Amino acid sequence: MIDADLRRVLDGTSLAHLATVLPDGSPHSVPLWVATHGDHIAIMTGPRSQKARNLRRDPRVAISLTEADNPFRPIILRGRVVEWLEGDAAWEVVDRIAQKYIGAPYSRDEERVVALIEPGLK
Repeated sequence: MIDADLRRVLDGTSLAHLATVLPDGSPHSVPLWVATHGDHIAIMTGPRSQKARNLRRDPRVAISLTEADNPFRPIILRGRVVEWLEGDAAWEVVDRIAQKYIGAPYSRDEERVVALIEPGLK
């Protein structure tokens, strides 16, 4: 479960950094937009991006971010991708995320999928 304080930060406009594992075991980290979707953390990506390929092979992630108004309070999460959304279901989440960051729906120039992350890797 995502507590209210963490949900507030994730649903704000802070940029997050997502770390995944490359095929050779080395880390891969990218900045990205993030939001909540129920009790999951939602990220969007291209279906053939490096992070998507990494996550389909190994669903473990680490996410770090700071609040926009308090950059000295780090938030560090670990978890795993538990579901992928595609098609219309993905675009609903993608547009909601884009709306909060850029104030408009996301461009349909490129295909997008959504990974739902369960925080709290066991």
